[in-house]
Parts: sequence; structure tokens; C-alpha cells
Amino acid sequence: MEPHLFKIGIIGNGSQSKRIQKILKKKKFKFFIYKPKGPSYFDKKEFEILKKCKIIFIISNNKTHFKYLKKLNKSRYIFCEKPPCINIKDLRSISKMKSGRIFFNFNFRFSFLSRVLSNLKNFKLGELLSINSYMAHGLAFKREYKTNWRSKRSENKLGVLEMLLIHNIDLVNYIFKIKKPYSINLKNFSKIGDSFDTCNVNYSLNNGGTANFFGSYSSPYYKKNLFIFKNGYVEQNEKKIEIRGPAMNLDKKGLFIKPKLLKSYRLNEKKDYELSLKNSVDYFLKYSLINKKFPKQMFKSSIDTNYLLFVK
Repeated sequence: MEPHLFKIGIIGNGSQSKRIQKILKKKKFKFFIYKPKGPSYFDKKEFEILKKCKIIFIISNNKTHFKYLKKLNKSRYIFCEKPPCINIKDLRSISKMKSGRIFFNFNFRFSFLSRVLSNLKNFKLGELLSINSYMAHGLAFKREYKTNWRSKRSENKLGVLEMLLIHNIDLVNYIFKIKKPYSINLKNFSKIGDSFDTCNVNYSLNNGGTANFFGSYSSPYYKKNLFIFKNGYVEQNEKKIEIRGPAMNLDKKGLFIKPKLLKSYRLNEKKDYELSLKNSVDYFLKYSLINKKFPKQMFKSSIDTNYLLFVK
């Protein structure tokens, strides 16, 4: 296929890019892969080919996202990996861009947990009181982490916060609305590289509730989300999601016991992630292929999520 005939261009060829390439191949799409080779990230000949594409996937290192957005956002549809930038100055610039053709890949919005949390009315759980979210695994224990860009603060300024926790923070902000952070604690427990491998962040929600997020590359694998409401709770781990209620559930002695199981869903974490990514790409293509603008709220909520990383 001649370079000028490519409709889709992809920037970056790492693990996330390969996942998205696989999705596009299954849909029979042809695409051009632009592989940055130097610190300037702009090979002139190949970049000219890229600029002819009407649909661009930015799946490069975090610190490069803003540069590509600035150069490519006009008249093209942009699928940009999160986070869109690594500092508040660039985020303010992005917030002023015309948003109708820009989509940020917060794919947890398209996960099964997101669908469950968006459809709780029939369970009568009441007002949300508290959220506790944990995402952790031992990436820092791998030998390659030392030379990986994720361990370098110059390329991954907020470390595990902007790479891992941002997913669940965005999901909560998208559905329940986060008001502001009141505590952000970033640490490097592995002592490898100079970026942060562990983070604990606390937020207040618009309704007065609270949300606590913990993420780490320096711990055993652990994943759990707990949403406590006035009249029940939703709990997720890597194997299932449970909805329990009501709060008033007593044993024969009149003591409170675990609320009754209202609904249980089996969950395959790997497949759910793959499906959420596919759903996110499908959503992007649905709009871009027919030249339709994305809802303004999708862009705004993505910008709002990123402000939560920088503003204290």
C-alpha cells in the first residue's frame, strides 16, 4: 500500500501500541507505524507520511504526547493515550484545543465495572460514602525496570500515579465526580530509578464522600475496588464483582452481619481489560470514521481527571 493512501497512523510501537494494532488488524484496517528514533521524535520523511493520515493514534511515551497533539490535532482525529501531558502548563494548553476530534484513552470507562457502577439504581444502595481502590504488582522487581522509561522521572514524572492509578481515578471521576485531592503521597521504595513506584492519594467527592487510591510497582500483585454506600456496597477483585445490601441485616442475636448478596458477576481480569480497550478503540472509530465530533463531556472529564494529578 502506498504511504499516501494510509488513513490511520500510529505513533509508537511498544506493548500498548501492539495491543491496539491487533485490534485494528482484526477489523482489517491498514495503518502506518511511525517509530520515533531520536530525542527530537520527528523524522522528517516519515513524519510527512504520518501527517497525511486522517486518523492518528498517539501511543508513545508520556512526555511526547503533548508535542504530537500540538503538531497533529488540526483537521485530524486523535486517539491519545493517557495522560495527555506531564505538567499543568501543557494541560492548560490542551484544555483550550478544539475538542471535537480529540479522544483520550481512559479505557476503564468502557470496562465491566464501569457498566455495573453506572446501573445501580435498581439495587437502592443509597448515597456513596467511601471508595477504596488498590492496584499493585511487582514491576519494579523485574530486571528490565531499571532501564525502562517508567522508572525515569524525566519521562514518567508522577510514576505509578500517572501510569496505573490514573485509570481508576478517571473511572471514579467519570461516574461519581471528584471534587479535589487533599493528600498525595509519592514514594520510591524500590530505590530503582528516580521516578515514583508507590503512591497513595486521597480525594473528596462532590457529594461529600471520600476516595482513597493506592498503587505500587513494589508490592505483590493485588487488585480490589470497594464502593461503600449508605445501604450496601459494591466490591470487585480480579475474579468477581459483588453487590450487597441492605445495610440492615441482623443475625438471630440482633447483631449486624454482612449484607445479603444481591448480584454477583464472574470476572476475567485479563479479558475484561482487553475488552475495555477494544470498546474504547471502537468508540473512537465510530465517531472518526463518519467525521462526527465527540461529546464535549468526554474531553472535559479527561482534562478534569488530569488536573486532579497536578492540583493540590
